[in-house]
Amino acid sequence: MTAFLIALQFLTTFPIQLKTMPSQQQNGQSLLFYPVIGLLIGGLLCAVAMLLHTLPLILLASIILCLWIWLTGGLHLDGLADTADAWVGGFGDQARTLAIMKDPSCGPIGVLSLVIICLLKWSAIYVLLQEKQFIALIMFPILGRIAPLILFLTTSYVRKNGLGSALTAFIPKKSAILIIIFFLLCTLYFKLVGILTVLSFLTTLFYLRQKFIQRISGITGDTVGASIEILETVTLFTFVVLSFYL
Repeated sequence: MTAFLIALQFLTTFPIQLKTMPSQQQNGQSLLFYPVIGLLIGGLLCAVAMLLHTLPLILLASIILCLWIWLTGGLHLDGLADTADAWVGGFGDQARTLAIMKDPSCGPIGVLSLVIICLLKWSAIYVLLQEKQFIALIMFPILGRIAPLILFLTTSYVRKNGLGSALTAFIPKKSAILIIIFFLLCTLYFKLVGILTVLSFLTTLFYLRQKFIQRISGITGDTVGASIEILETVTLFTFVVLSFYL
């Protein structure tokens, strides 16, 4: 349970207190539970949507988005803002890009990225609720948290002394691959729309991975957080759009 509690403590705002300092092996194993945390977040969003479905849609969509952000403590949004600032301000230079990511302040590009991502999420949530696709809310946090598993399995972690380097070294690779396959197959519940949503997820993820490698020769915690936010939004938007045509 320690690995699960590490993931729950890191990825959510739930008041989890670990009794002992986790080992590097336990930190690596915690990655296996990232999609499970996504399932928990998505399940809560779905439950709230069903419970409050009689509210005006504009209000309910706002509640769902705010709850989504609150459950994660804005952790991944912070990574998105830092990555956006660094990508624009880095001017293609690896060292400068990494230095800007470490700057705690948020620049105008970072703020703009947050506004855009939240606007896209809110509008897609609104349409999803309008179509009464409450169960679909479970899928997007799961897909977003499959991304760290794939990135840590396939990509070098740039900051050698960071937490991510330990995660990369001690992640159980075979178990991680099985978990990735299992959760991706769960999207078959939504039939063709689910399959195409997964394809958009994989396409976007590997595009982001390629860009990270080109710019900084790997990944950092900020780029992983940015990937989670971008992939949640892309898959949510893709699902909503495809639902009107399929």
